[in-house]
Amino acid sequence: MSLLLPQSGDIPLPQPGPISEPYWQGCREGVLRFQRCLDCSAPTHTPALMCAVCASRSLVWVDSSGKGEIYSWTRVWRPVTPDFVTPYVPVIVAMEEGWFILSNLVGCEDDAVAIGLGVEVVFHSSGGADDIVLPYFQLVS
Repeated sequence: MSLLLPQSGDIPLPQPGPISEPYWQGCREGVLRFQRCLDCSAPTHTPALMCAVCASRSLVWVDSSGKGEIYSWTRVWRPVTPDFVTPYVPVIVAMEEGWFILSNLVGCEDDAVAIGLGVEVVFHSSGGADDIVLPYFQLVS
């Protein structure tokens, strides 16, 4: 068993752009954001210019509760790059608002994960020059 911690060091980091900047600004503020279509109400996590459901351009940024449950997970022992500390546990989280996010589980032992467990977002700074703040998830106690 290993305690799951946020990644540190020279891990690959996202490159925020004009479309995703509100998302990353929210992470810096400790708020998880997603987009919602004003025409059909569909939620989306991947920052977009138009709704994937109805093709409307009427997307707005909405603050999430930051709570959800584990929809799927895996335990990684052989990372894509040696910059990642193993083990780590990527999780797909079904958020309360009806959208999904891929992140990592932290703050528990690597064998404590199971589908359906409640989780909540926690934010950790990458500590790099760009100081990207990444959303991770921890089990709800």
